[in-house]
Amino acid sequence: MACAVSTDSSPAGDVPADTFDPAGAYRLSPTISLRPEPFGALVYDFTTRRLSFLKTPELVRVVEGLAEAPSATAAVAAAGVPAGHHSSYLKALAGLLNAGTIQSRDH
Repeated sequence: MACAVSTDSSPAGDVPADTFDPAGAYRLSPTISLRPEPFGALVYDFTTRRLSFLKTPELVRVVEGLAEAPSATAAVAAAGVPAGHHSSYLKALAGLLNAGTIQSRDH
């Protein structure tokens, strides 16, 4: 299973601003830019100047599809991720939410 995301980790004890809900609707945060690469994508946050990576093209498709999908689970399915890998992609999305790369569409 290759859906890893590399981000800077938060200091211990930090409480995430949002709790990831696979049934929730998300989008790429407005301060984030994705640059496609053969391995996946570079992720740059213009606010924090943090650079991270989406390590697979499949994860890039999932993240890019979030804005149109009714839920994170639907975005994973629409990106063509095999059912047996859905949980690992949802876990990656939870990490992206905690890192601020994606945000709830309620914001």
